Amino acid sequence: MVSQLFEEKAKAVNELPSTPNNDELLKLYALYKQATVGDNNKPKPGMFNLKDRYKWDAWELLKGTSQEDAEQQYIELVDLLIKKYGA
Repeated sequence: MVSQLFEEKAKAVNELPSTPNNDELLKLYALYKQATVGDNNKPKPGMFNLKDRYKWDAWELLKGTSQEDAEQQYIELVDLLIKKYGA
């Protein structure tokens, strides 16, 4: 179950005045999926579907991370991004 703070951070990251870089976006995506869904159980996208393949790979790297740990890491990452990009 996701916490109130996690939900607030998920909303805050969408309100950043600047878009985080691609690596940061992938990390946000992967941590969000791990925190809300758990381990990646989707089939690996085809090699020509690069965007989904990068997202899948980022999420797959977190396999075995508890949803609580992923949630905490997500919150910490959003806090860093708020400092970096302003809110």
